[in-house]
Amino acid sequence: MIELNQVSRSFTVGDQQVAALRGIDLSIAAGDYVSIMGPSGSGKSTLLNLIGLLDRPSSGTYKLDGGNVTALDDVQQARVRSEKIGFVFQSFHLVPRLTAAMNIELPMILAGVDPAERKERVAKLVENYGLKDRADHRPDQLSGGQRQRVAIARATSMNPAVLLADEPTGNLDQTTGKEVMALLEQLVERKVALVLVTHDPVLGGRAHRQIHMVDGEIVSENKATGVS
Repeated sequence: MIELNQVSRSFTVGDQQVAALRGIDLSIAAGDYVSIMGPSGSGKSTLLNLIGLLDRPSSGTYKLDGGNVTALDDVQQARVRSEKIGFVFQSFHLVPRLTAAMNIELPMILAGVDPAERKERVAKLVENYGLKDRADHRPDQLSGGQRQRVAIARATSMNPAVLLADEPTGNLDQTTGKEVMALLEQLVERKVALVLVTHDPVLGGRAHRQIHMVDGEIVSENKATGVS
């Protein structure tokens, strides 16, 4: 599904070139559960942004479902991102003035999904994620856990093949964080590829594959037998 071949990313800082990623080779299949770990500045978020088509590599190729997405223009990449990739962030990134239901519906509106289909999907998602009695509440009227549930529901509203999660429990207490991770891990059972960036070795250790990065390079990969 995801194939990165010798992907590098450099940024210009002042008069210097800074290498954020160096020759990354990575394959992720449908239903893979992968954590990306490493110290600050190791390139974790840059790698996640590249996989999510929020950034482009300076060199190398990225293939998604067999197609070379690095060759696509911005409009084409946005279409692929909308159809195949979901995002969950530490700080939720919900639209403050919209209700939970409207936040969940937003990606479908942008993608041009029929209104009747949108209504049906939203109803199913608020039910599945335990938000039925909070669907008409704005984000500032929700708890942290509820906001993250809305974010996950929104991220899955287009039935993505890949879900990218950047520190998804970073703003949550331990109990709520476990509940959120259980929701994300259920997606793996449905053959969604889950890619998790985290500083937490316990959280990262739940993944089937644990990738460790240092200075823009993958330095090791461990494999586990399953989710604990």
